[in-house]
Amino acid sequence: MLITLLAAAMTIAMLIATAFKFYEEAQRAKIELRTADKNSFRLSRR
Repeated sequence: MLITLLAAAMTIAMLIATAFKFYEEAQRAKIELRTADKNSFRLSRR
């Protein structure tokens, strides 16, 4: 019973960690996309 409870707790912890990592990656990609858009605008204005 204890092993099952610990396995379930670790599974839930891993799912939560994965969700936070996906969110962090999406935010970083969004920032990189904004930066790329700004840089391409600067290059096109020259």
